[in-house]
Amino acid sequence: MELNLDEALRYLGAKSQAPEQLRADVAATAKKLTSAVQPRYTYRVCALHRTNQGFLLPEVNLLLPGADAARMLAQCDQAVLLACTLGAQFETLLRAEQARDMAKAVILDACGSAWVEAGCDQVESELAVRLPGRYLTDRFSPGYGDLPLSLQPEICAVLDTPRRLGLHVTEHFLMNPSKSVTAIIGLSDHPQTARIRGCAHCFMRETCALRKGGKHCAN
Repeated sequence: MELNLDEALRYLGAKSQAPEQLRADVAATAKKLTSAVQPRYTYRVCALHRTNQGFLLPEVNLLLPGADAARMLAQCDQAVLLACTLGAQFETLLRAEQARDMAKAVILDACGSAWVEAGCDQVESELAVRLPGRYLTDRFSPGYGDLPLSLQPEICAVLDTPRRLGLHVTEHFLMNPSKSVTAIIGLSDHPQTARIRGCAHCFMRETCALRKGGKHCAN
């Protein structure tokens, strides 16, 4: 599992030709982070049924409503629920860096975002080995497109993340620890293409620094 440095640079809002010093700082921070903290994750494969209200995972009684989830899961008969976190250890590292050097703390925060996504990538790699002949959709999370953020606590309850990962959801549906992700991946017998892409589907579109700078995270 590797931390994608270009991904960290994107979280920093860096242009494609980032200054060499910034790249060096990101690489050094990433090295320290990956030696100190490892992403922890849990996931569950569930049957998937289409209903009039959306896609239902009957064994855990979880409904995935909305047009975007329906498009993503249209050819799927199973779905994977996953949660990944850097845990409280990352929060401690970040607070310590903020007390020392805010500029380095910003870089650490970006590296943390890229590192938790690497943990999600690792789940996808495990699924590819565990389920040969099955095809994965893009992963997508509550709050993306019209899939409500209010699904966060339901997914965490199904996965028992408070006990397994120390991961909780606040009353405003934010993750605690902050460098945490919940996501859904569809499983199909047919090759899958990307369906949910672009700023129009993202709940961060009004506040996203990348979008304000004329960029987007899909590139």
